[in-house]
Amino acid sequence: MTSAFTPSPAPAELAGRTALVTGGGSGIGRACATALAAAGALVHVVDLDADAAKTVAETVGGEAHAVDLADPDALRRLPARADILVNNAGLQHVAPLPDFPLERFELIQKVMVTAPFLLLQRTLPHMYAHGWGRVVNISSVHGLRASPFKSAYVAAKHALEGLSKVAALEGAPHGVTSNCVNPGYVRTALVEGQIAAQADAHGISEEQVVGDVLLSRSAVKRLIEPADVAAAVVWLCGPHTGHLTGASLPLDGGWTAA
Repeated sequence: MTSAFTPSPAPAELAGRTALVTGGGSGIGRACATALAAAGALVHVVDLDADAAKTVAETVGGEAHAVDLADPDALRRLPARADILVNNAGLQHVAPLPDFPLERFELIQKVMVTAPFLLLQRTLPHMYAHGWGRVVNISSVHGLRASPFKSAYVAAKHALEGLSKVAALEGAPHGVTSNCVNPGYVRTALVEGQIAAQADAHGISEEQVVGDVLLSRSAVKRLIEPADVAAAVVWLCGPHTGHLTGASLPLDGGWTAA
């Protein structure tokens, strides 16, 4: 006679740690906040949308911060005592280079490059003082490759890759790692809206949009789930990745392998 085996609960690997997640009110950021909290961390959820930040913070038992990341003064109100920094917030604009609005280009750089830089300046002293820290930058396959009409986004993600590597080199003597996670197309509300719009515009099914348009350069013909990206983030913050730093982890379905 056999008895049922009940596995013991997973250890809270990040118990006692504090994480700060930008763009934490939805999509990948929300998944990261949820996964980090499940691993035991206290999570500061940062988002431009105050209601979204509050909802996620209440769900994960964290703290909400409604902040415009394009405003350097607003960033100074965020907690400096963070052991884990997840730079996730971003935005997109698609236009040919001759027509790309300067104000949109500058805004994307402020949110996706300058804000991570300022948050590193704010949180690294705490990490250095305690001899441990994890910086995870949610980059993109577009941090490693380019696509037409996305000049601001591609430029920002490439800049974030370089910033991450500098943080890795400077942080190494202090027990701080810095890495990028590079997903392809992730199943978020923004992407699903794009799928529906393209299906309508081209008169094809949403499945055809995913397989033949969005994922034309990917070997794996399905969208990445936000939880899969979040799992990679938590792994990078775990106990077995102290020597993994300055890296870019492609979750791109084989896009960059081709």
